[in-house]
Amino acid sequence: MTDNKKVVVNKGNLEAGVETGVEIVVETVVTTVVETVVTTVVETLRDRALRYHEEPRPGKIALALTTRADNADDLALAYSPGVGEPVKAIAADPETAYRYTAKGNLVGVITNGTAILGLGNLGPLASKPVMEGKALLFKRFADIDCFDIEVDTENVDEFVETVARIAHTFGGINLEDIAAPGCFEIERRLQAMLDIPVFHDDQHGTAIVTAAGMLNALELRGKELGAARIVCLGAGAAANAIMNLLVELGADKANIFMLDSKGVIHTEREGLNAEKLRYAQVTNKRTLADACEGADVFIGVSGANLLDEQSLRNMAPNPVVFAMANPDPEIKPELAKSIRDDVIMATGRSDYPNQVNNVLCFPFIFRGALDVRATRINEEMKMAAVHAIKDLAKEPALAEVIAAYDNVDHLEFGADYIIPKPLDPRLMNRVATAVAKAAIDTGVARIKVLPIYK
Repeated sequence: MTDNKKVVVNKGNLEAGVETGVEIVVETVVTTVVETVVTTVVETLRDRALRYHEEPRPGKIALALTTRADNADDLALAYSPGVGEPVKAIAADPETAYRYTAKGNLVGVITNGTAILGLGNLGPLASKPVMEGKALLFKRFADIDCFDIEVDTENVDEFVETVARIAHTFGGINLEDIAAPGCFEIERRLQAMLDIPVFHDDQHGTAIVTAAGMLNALELRGKELGAARIVCLGAGAAANAIMNLLVELGADKANIFMLDSKGVIHTEREGLNAEKLRYAQVTNKRTLADACEGADVFIGVSGANLLDEQSLRNMAPNPVVFAMANPDPEIKPELAKSIRDDVIMATGRSDYPNQVNNVLCFPFIFRGALDVRATRINEEMKMAAVHAIKDLAKEPALAEVIAAYDNVDHLEFGADYIIPKPLDPRLMNRVATAVAKAAIDTGVARIKVLPIYK
């Protein structure tokens, strides 16, 4: 007699040694003679991600040689005695470092691990996979080389001093995953101290892509940015950068209501930092539902499921909702559309239309800035990137872009396509060129010839 049973066993029911999140399917065949247990492991995202980072060799990046090192003469030129000649040239004229070293195509991706993605303050070492991932994206999309650097301090002075002392190594610095409000001061001070671009992507990359999509969404709804009433749920680095850029593009600060964990930021509140004070309103609005009354735009950079049904209903006709909390947005698109069939939605997720993804801009902003040796990334360069991304979404999508995405057979400018896809190869030409031109036009470029990208 045989008794066949199939059971799903969760981790809590197993002995130690089973990986978290792994579902085990156990086939138990019981006979009068022997009991056999056959175990099949169903792979989870966690397993796939860990294996991806471990194999075929640990990590995601490595150095590559750019010149010969095949014989004794090559080695004599690469190191002693030949290396002494570029050393002397650079000592005599520091600008020749761009000619004789990799400085001009090298970006430092630098963090202290205090705000790692949506995971919080897990420290500098835990942030290394993210920094390597950023380096991978720089290389994949713009052929920019990177060193990832994880600085073990939460002290602003120490962090700034560390970065400033190693800055000669790089042509630009990308700050990453640094918690507010320290990130604001760190970026400001480094920009003032250094003559290379310093760019906090969590702030400005998010702002640029958000602004590009927002301008397109408002255009589709027949609304003007200058007249739009905007609610921003979140008051950290990304929120402030988004609002600042929207104001630069024409939004009226008097129409912006920003909320933090305590509600609407208003002038009667005490203890507000300088960034929050900039958006403090004279108002009796206190809650999200209050702020959403008649609002044209909701921007969420906060947490999951925080935009409730009543707040969405309170918004003006044809609202625009950018719910960008990751991995779970402030409201899921399917729920939002069941409440308001006139809403245009964007999220930070790739499995919904209109993903706000920083990779649409940061590789190409640095590409353009590096190629004209810009001393900084200024507001004009950011706005140039906004318009380049915005305009690309209006062009016919390439067949190769459509083919690269599962379950996508058509892309056309409209409510479900207001932002280009990250794999659109035209981004390099459009964004990098626009950024480089803006750098030249505003006098921050040391090379005055516009680069040509294929």
